[in-house]
Amino acid sequence: MGEALEGSTEEQAALFAALADPTRLRLVKLLMRQHFPDALCVNALASVLGITQSAVSQHLRVLKNAGMVKGKRRGYRVHYSVDPETIRHYRSVILAVLPVDELQNKEKT
Repeated sequence: MGEALEGSTEEQAALFAALADPTRLRLVKLLMRQHFPDALCVNALASVLGITQSAVSQHLRVLKNAGMVKGKRRGYRVHYSVDPETIRHYRSVILAVLPVDELQNKEKT
């Protein structure tokens, strides 16, 4: 695990930075419930989140740069959802940084 902590510190920092903003975290949570047939466009995301379309676009750019979000063009609009492979990868990154099992074992001793 030491290798996981040292080898990808930049990636870990980028992940936590992308999720550090409350609006981006809300956006990810919302998109986690979406799938491409039902994915939402910027206009719909702005309406649900109660923010401007330009703010949604800026937040999506950060999440796309982190690889968490992908878009698919449908006509004139792009519909967004999370990238499940990247989310699985980031889940393992988070567990490497915050090993819950080790914490639970320390509490038992």
